[in-house]
Amino acid sequence: MSRISHSRFRPAVALLGLSLSVLAGCGSDAPSAATTGSAAPDRVAASSTTEVASVTTEVAYSAADANGTVTLPAQPMKIISLSPTHTEMLFAIGAGSQVIAVDDQSNFPSEASAVKSDLSGFTPNVEAIAGYKPDLVVIGDDSAKLSEQLTQVGIPVWFGPSATSLDDVYRQINQLGTLTGHGEAASALVTTMTADVASIVADVPKLSKPLTFYHELDSTYFSATSNTFVGQLYEMAGLRNIADTAEAGNDYPQLSAEFIVSQNPDIVFLADTKCCQQDAATVTARDGWSQVSAVKNGNVVAMDDDIASRWGPRVVDYLRAVVDAVKAASAGSAG
Repeated sequence: MSRISHSRFRPAVALLGLSLSVLAGCGSDAPSAATTGSAAPDRVAASSTTEVASVTTEVAYSAADANGTVTLPAQPMKIISLSPTHTEMLFAIGAGSQVIAVDDQSNFPSEASAVKSDLSGFTPNVEAIAGYKPDLVVIGDDSAKLSEQLTQVGIPVWFGPSATSLDDVYRQINQLGTLTGHGEAASALVTTMTADVASIVADVPKLSKPLTFYHELDSTYFSATSNTFVGQLYEMAGLRNIADTAEAGNDYPQLSAEFIVSQNPDIVFLADTKCCQQDAATVTARDGWSQVSAVKNGNVVAMDDDIASRWGPRVVDYLRAVVDAVKAASAGSAG
């Protein structure tokens, strides 16, 4: 990743009580196409009852987002994604051929890298975006102002903020599926993801005492507590987070090397392998770290920075990697 931005690791604080009820998927949360004129969608302007009826009977694609409801008169064929997470979602549900441009951080899947990516998601330029004449712009976290600006110039916007739970992930996939004309594919993806998550969680070792871990966001020891989205994934794997006791009220505390060493975590997960070139060797070389259990037992695990900071379909891969690390560490401790 070309720059370190702690904001990309800061999804809204999640509820601590996440349970495996998440595995049930979205259910009735999934939006449906507005093919009838039941009520005027939030963003369809109408000056009279007659106009409302006329507009809604023509509407084919409508879905909820963080700001209300997005309604389009036809399937969007010129989509811009300014969110790497949602770029992954769009391609995963089969809408990739409709994406004409992405932000400069959207690097997955490989097909997304072939799409024009001269737009910045960090400092978006409304004129540059408008120059593509898109019929839908998909934006992610920290983009409320951009949403308003694009709407003012007549460009439809779907806004999906950082997920706080797996239910949010499933919901956003379904919403994008409905809005882009790929509702069935989105529903199938969610079904597969929920089944995969259930299978992975069922494979978590049953230990008498939970293993402890340290999740590293960068080489200055920023971490994430169990209140965060990524923290919940670790919790589902039966792990205990050493960052939870570090700083009350801060879900992204900056730990000290001394604190981490004193906590002696069983596993170290490195989510800074790309941004900061960290690996097992660099961790072992840190002063005092050679005696940390995770280092001594070979349980320093290199994770993918991008997957760790996104909430797209690859969260399943991340959870699987975490559980695999738990299995390896528990087998070692048992031996």
